Amino acid sequence: MNFARPEEECGIFGVFNHVEAANLTYLGLYALQHRGQESCGIVSSDGNGLHSHKSMGLVADVFGNQDVFKYLPGKSAIGHVRYSTTGSSVLKNVQPIMVNYSRGSIAVAHNGNIVNAQLVKDELEAWGSIFQTTMDTEIIIHLLAMSKSSSLLDRITESLERMEGAYCLLFLTETQMVAVRDPNGFRPLCLGKRGGAYVVASETCALDLIEATFIREIEPGEVVFIDENGITSHFPFKKVKPTPCIFEFVYFARPDSYIFGKNVYQVRKELGRQLAREHRLEADIVIPVPDSGVPAALGYAQESGIRFEFGLMRNHYVGRTFIEPQQSIRHFGVKIKLNPVRDIIEGKRVIVIDDSIVRGTTSRKIVKMIRSAGAKEVHALISAPPTGYPCYYGIDTPTRKELISSSHTVDEIRRYITADSLGYLSEEGLLKAVGTENTHYCTACFTGGYPVQFPFMSPESQLGLFNKE
Repeated sequence: MNFARPEEECGIFGVFNHVEAANLTYLGLYALQHRGQESCGIVSSDGNGLHSHKSMGLVADVFGNQDVFKYLPGKSAIGHVRYSTTGSSVLKNVQPIMVNYSRGSIAVAHNGNIVNAQLVKDELEAWGSIFQTTMDTEIIIHLLAMSKSSSLLDRITESLERMEGAYCLLFLTETQMVAVRDPNGFRPLCLGKRGGAYVVASETCALDLIEATFIREIEPGEVVFIDENGITSHFPFKKVKPTPCIFEFVYFARPDSYIFGKNVYQVRKELGRQLAREHRLEADIVIPVPDSGVPAALGYAQESGIRFEFGLMRNHYVGRTFIEPQQSIRHFGVKIKLNPVRDIIEGKRVIVIDDSIVRGTTSRKIVKMIRSAGAKEVHALISAPPTGYPCYYGIDTPTRKELISSSHTVDEIRRYITADSLGYLSEEGLLKAVGTENTHYCTACFTGGYPVQFPFMSPESQLGLFNKE
């Protein structure tokens, strides 16, 4: 079932120098499950070699059996949860990737997307390279293995200098763990410590679960080396102006995480407050589309003085697939996840708040569901600007022609989703709510202004391809 949202990206987690490294990594991945629900894996090091376990499925299913950890020995480990952005959804593409090469063994876990991956892959294949997966991550491994440099730092640097786009990476060898964040800093990555062990995670919520202390964010363009001597930091790449992804605040990151120096929950509440300043409506109640719309709806209610209610209840135990009964049920796909509370909604003028409208199909079903519960009016508000452009930096968004905002006006979308009114947060309001002091965010999904150019053609030319029927 497609729930008509951008799909999650990936999450990475690593532990160095802890007797329960693999188990802690499992817990860290559990906390990052929201970033990828397709597959997961862990690679551990016992100081002499690397050991791997990975599979399709959720973290609790893949690592729920404690016997698994017998095959993941050692005091260091890295892990990955995945939703495919590059490469198909098959077992061979599950990360971390682990290989043996002339200098020993190495594993890598990657969150992001390399925009010139096909160009580099074609070049490598012309020189005889053979690829086992369809992921851009494997290209990095090939480049690293081909490097003639003696130090791992130089080999990693040389490899990544060929790569353009978004990447947060964790490398694991027999004796070292290396964390890397791309110079633009598109995706979040943080450093923590638990006792004598260092921890690296996509989000701080994963540090919280294992009771690790947050040290700092890993900086854009930074390479952090961790070994038995401690930690060293390097900045080997050409400096550019960082452009962290603003959509992490809007939807992807967990509300209890701190990313890019800010608490996600507080930012989302401020998005709702700003939405109330821009769209003052006469209504009886404000309800969120759970769970993503809750903080913004709270902020809207506080700013507007309109009563907040949970008018839609979410079933948190829905799997990724299910069998629809042969006797058709209207809006079955949405109803199995959301159910309206008639006693709250009936006879009311309702404002329903969500973080985005992608294709519009789910929003249409939700509005109709609220009406069917007896709402007198339904006003839809979105705590972000219209999403009119696909992301090429690690979020699996639909193509441009599938994004309803790319080809329809706000009023056309309103009529399609059958709402009495529809309002989006302005681009200026988004930036004001997030706060742009000393930070220039990537807003490409709203504006089409891509910070990293694509090979062969401008982003504008490439986006034009998606408008063709």
